[in-house]
Amino acid sequence: MKFHPLTGEFARTADETEFLTSQLPRTRSLLGFTLLFCVIFFQLFFLTDIAALGLDAALRDTLPARLGVALIGGTGAWLAYRRPLTVAGTRLAASSAEFLSLLCFMVVALARPNEVHWHALSMVVIQVVIYLYIPNRLAYATAIATGGVIVFLALVHFMLPPRPMADLLTMGMLLAMINTFGILAARRFNRVAREEFRLQTQLKRLAERDQLTGCYNRHYLNDHLLGAELARARRFGHPVSVVLCDIDHFKHINDTFGHHQGDTVIQGFAALLLGMTRQGVDAVVRYGGEEFLLILPETGLAGGVALAARMRAAFAASNTTVDGEPVPTSASFGVAAFDFSRPGLGITLPDLILAADRQLYVAKRHGRNRVESIELAGAPDR
Repeated sequence: MKFHPLTGEFARTADETEFLTSQLPRTRSLLGFTLLFCVIFFQLFFLTDIAALGLDAALRDTLPARLGVALIGGTGAWLAYRRPLTVAGTRLAASSAEFLSLLCFMVVALARPNEVHWHALSMVVIQVVIYLYIPNRLAYATAIATGGVIVFLALVHFMLPPRPMADLLTMGMLLAMINTFGILAARRFNRVAREEFRLQTQLKRLAERDQLTGCYNRHYLNDHLLGAELARARRFGHPVSVVLCDIDHFKHINDTFGHHQGDTVIQGFAALLLGMTRQGVDAVVRYGGEEFLLILPETGLAGGVALAARMRAAFAASNTTVDGEPVPTSASFGVAAFDFSRPGLGITLPDLILAADRQLYVAKRHGRNRVESIELAGAPDR
């Protein structure tokens, strides 16, 4: 997982999407809280409108804009708390609230033309909130905050009472500095959050995956796959096939070419299995040293046997070489399947694995480099 040098976000779209999806509950909560907090304080500042303009003028000139912020921010907070917003939805809500609230702020600034320095201070606070507290993509936050500063400075120069050029220049430099530091702070926050996610992902992968092959390990099989796949099969009533496969004469390969080259053969076999199964649907587990287990949801016996046959042929035809010398490779496969639309028979995935293991040994006894299969039709032998 590489980082974008400017934004601190993940460079690959797939990595960034995975991160944002994992953070979505936290993002919705932060968005809702921040918008609600800002709405409350923006309304409380109506008291300063009354003090500066009088009640009648404040009701006429600034209250509509403040109520507009309440409507915009309140709607965004309600959506964040009450609706399952997607990543795109949270960004749309955040960007809309930021953009429209800045417009309403400009209305208040026009209504109180003699308090430019207070308005500039308010712009500083708004930039900090946009960059650090309202979750959004950095590019969007930068465009909105920078655009807001430019519009505010134009407003001060062209529409409010004239001010000395030194005053305007100082104000512009300070706002530009705050804007720049806001970008840097948001970039750093992005990097830190994603670095933490990257480390957690690596630790999770190490806990779930076999380091040599990248397949699932026995720990993940026992703690997650067996229960989850069985529950899903029974819930939806679909067939499941289990394939147990083993590299033939692997001890001879190790003794002849060395364990390092034996690992290369295992890696090649695992890559073949992973490449021929459905990513995100099927599961490939390193079950033993050179033995692998495949769990194929929504696959009947015919489909499981056909896939095993293709894998057997592909591995036997693979041109594995060691130091330029060809290494003959083959594998034996045992397949077991059960249709979980049949109720009350008590079949479990360990039953299927046991049945596939028996078929694997049948394939070994019958000469290796072959596929043997069985479909369970009743209660398993205990």
